Amino acid sequence: MRRWVFALSLLASLPAQAETVLNRGAGAEPESLDPAHAGSVMEANILGDMMVGLTTLDAAARPIPGMAERWETSVDGLTWTFHLRKARWSNGAAVTAQDFLFAWRRVLDPKTASRTAQNLWLLKNARGISAGNMAPTALGVIASDAATLKVTLEYPAPYLPELLTLACALPLPPNPVFKPGATFVNGPYLLKAWAPNDHVTLAKNPRFYDAASVKIDTVNYYPTVDTQGALRRLRAGELDMQTPLPTAQLPWLKANMPGAAHVMPSLALAYLPINLRDPALADIRVRRALNLAYDREAVTAKVLKLNETPAYSYVPPQLARGGQQLDFKSMPMPARVAMARLLMQDAGYGPFNKLTLTYLTPGNPDNKRLAAVFQAMARQIFVDVRIVTADYPLVLRALRQGQYQLAYTNWLADFSDAANFLDLLRSGSPGNYARYSNARFDAAMAAAQGQPDPAKRTALLQAAENIALADMPWVPIRFLSQTEAVGPRVGGYVQNQWDFNRSRWLWIK
Repeated sequence: MRRWVFALSLLASLPAQAETVLNRGAGAEPESLDPAHAGSVMEANILGDMMVGLTTLDAAARPIPGMAERWETSVDGLTWTFHLRKARWSNGAAVTAQDFLFAWRRVLDPKTASRTAQNLWLLKNARGISAGNMAPTALGVIASDAATLKVTLEYPAPYLPELLTLACALPLPPNPVFKPGATFVNGPYLLKAWAPNDHVTLAKNPRFYDAASVKIDTVNYYPTVDTQGALRRLRAGELDMQTPLPTAQLPWLKANMPGAAHVMPSLALAYLPINLRDPALADIRVRRALNLAYDREAVTAKVLKLNETPAYSYVPPQLARGGQQLDFKSMPMPARVAMARLLMQDAGYGPFNKLTLTYLTPGNPDNKRLAAVFQAMARQIFVDVRIVTADYPLVLRALRQGQYQLAYTNWLADFSDAANFLDLLRSGSPGNYARYSNARFDAAMAAAQGQPDPAKRTALLQAAENIALADMPWVPIRFLSQTEAVGPRVGGYVQNQWDFNRSRWLWIK
């Protein structure tokens, strides 16, 4: 008895288990945590910690069952039936099939003005709803009962489990609210606090269906536009993870923090959308001159040095099969500049009559370097570039509203298919920042969507890309690598091409 009393007194004197905290540098301030409006990587990371769709991502960013325990697909690939697990919202209410139907109709409703609605256009009647030609109730999705969701597609999409992990496909409870303390979630973490331009704090959700496997109690996301400063915070132990990294510091990181830096080829394109509603930029000669003058090899090999691929197409090489390229790829750079100068002169510009263009870019160190490099390139062809820097949410807002001439942005694929890039150029697409519209391109994309034969579908997508490349609504720059640093305390990190690492799968060593 004395031994038991002594042992119990020792246990009582031990301190409670310390709270585990993960501090993540997210690159920029999230603009919105409403799944209908979230489109950036940092928003996807935060929402991915808070919410779970029909499918979700595993530690290597591969789709696995989420709210749906299982599903069946019809022989023609057009009908998918999802069977939901027993799960609850953080307020205790059951997650139902109706919650998905409500959320998807909301995303597609033109009144919502979702910037990612095109990702759901594969659902039957979805595009007609987005265009305002059909009521949201016409969507080809039926909640057969509380635990069964029947989804009808416009065309076969074997990548649907991947697509259903996206923010736009997440469920919502009735009357959703998006602010700390009032946001109901069905995922691993609750939204505890959001201090704009300072931090977003998430706390473990005890009602999550797999809460017993979640090892980290609190996750802080910090906006780290100043990537140099973020790296200093990582070295000091104030941050455990940081993305992106300042490329100029990668050699130092590799030498002094071996194993911390990760450079991952990804399905992503960095490009300059060209505002086609601007009178000067509506001229194909000017757009072609800008494309010719951009020295992609210099940027990838001499400026950034990440072993990235110069981009002469819109679809990454991992997804492209036909070798679509801008027609001047094999031309030496001096010849390109000479041709660009002739085009600009033909359009009425010259050394004493330069074209002035604004170049909008996020203000992190690498983007500022790239802006200055392009400014020098453009000067060779009688273009005076005025650089304007802004926080990333403001850049996105300007792009969506068409309040720019040239801008720097990038697109990380939502799913592994060429259409995910080309859909950004379809007339009426929320991601069509250039306001590009070509009936032939739209027809080729529509035909590809309705084509069940994979080889014929690929040929139609290639034809669509060739049409867009000839019109040059973008200046493609490079196919991106993702960069991230992971501190020594973090366990469970798995490098992947999406650079998505849900906090649910991580732990503190």
